[in-house]
Amino acid sequence: MKQLMADYYYNLDTASENEKQKVAWCSSVGPAEILRSLGFLVYFPENHGAMLGASRMATDLIPYANAIGYSPEICSYLTSDIGAYLQHITPLSHAYEGISTIPKPDVLVFNTNQCRDVQDWFSWYAHEFKVPLFGIYTHRGINKITHILVDSIANQLKGLIEPLEKISGTTFELNALKRIVSLSRECSDLWKKVLNTAANIPSPLTFFDGTIQMAPAVVLRGTQQAVDYYKMLLNELKQRIEYHEGAVDNENYRLYWDGMPIWGRLRDHSEFFTQLNTCVAASTYCNSWIFTSFDPTDPFRSMAQAYTELFIVRSDIAKEIYLKDLMEFFKIDGILFHDAKTCAHNSNNRYGMPQRIEEETGIPTLVINGDLNDLRCLSDEQFKTNIEAFIEQLENIR
Repeated sequence: MKQLMADYYYNLDTASENEKQKVAWCSSVGPAEILRSLGFLVYFPENHGAMLGASRMATDLIPYANAIGYSPEICSYLTSDIGAYLQHITPLSHAYEGISTIPKPDVLVFNTNQCRDVQDWFSWYAHEFKVPLFGIYTHRGINKITHILVDSIANQLKGLIEPLEKISGTTFELNALKRIVSLSRECSDLWKKVLNTAANIPSPLTFFDGTIQMAPAVVLRGTQQAVDYYKMLLNELKQRIEYHEGAVDNENYRLYWDGMPIWGRLRDHSEFFTQLNTCVAASTYCNSWIFTSFDPTDPFRSMAQAYTELFIVRSDIAKEIYLKDLMEFFKIDGILFHDAKTCAHNSNNRYGMPQRIEEETGIPTLVINGDLNDLRCLSDEQFKTNIEAFIEQLENIR
């Protein structure tokens, strides 16, 4: 993993010195396949935002974005990333010797399937770097995905080709896109198999492992490197299952984590749940890079379908059906809903969903307050006290 990610970021860093090699910034569930088919190296600011959170740099940098007009209430990926840029700071320089800054974009491409924040985020950088900006505008709160919705997104994807050809200096070839969509589908299928190993008791991995292992599925989907990596990882997990090696010793309870990770506390929370003999076995978040609709024979429509099926895009009715299926598959004892202060779109507790799911399934739920990056929104003591009380509740049920 370390070598794979190092190669990825060093390639981006080198591209900044090569005028012929173009760099595209892309939102994490944006049309990376199209960009790669045109020869762009692809950089994902959200991955950089997660690195800022995991390195616990974010909280100190957010105020610099607030000072230029961005509210503390909006996405802390956005505010910490812009804050880092304003302060000429990046966690990449700590992780990879010789990298001093993020790669300069030649174009920025976003998809609003996650939220409107990516649009504002990318717009700021487009103005800063004086480079083109293109967006895919996805319908939200979708219950059933109709051909009208898919056609709308597919046509927007096709509309990107001509302007991106001009920027890349490369002529679009449908076969190149088909090849990359095929690799993305293979990566997605392997990633799903990796996550599904957690259905075993004991689970060979946890949600916290998943947040790290998902990196290639995010930044390298559409490449052979990601496919090769997940084949290796899946084999390792199968060996763990064969030898009954659990990620948590004496696994006693199995929880589901809904919503964003708390990046600055991944290790602390992983160790805390381990002490409680509790495996956080699965999550909505890590599943966000499973794209079973990718079809290389129909790349534009299948990408449109896959990017619109995304959990965060769907209605509460569709989300609840999805969650109830996963509770059964992963043999879940309780559900944790993370109410992330600055990420309303990926906080699913605010309109009564925990109460409805608990009533319909009998599975206890707990809402925890925090944030993806801004640790000022998290009380460590309250978090631990609430989790301990929740585990006691599960013990009483048994």
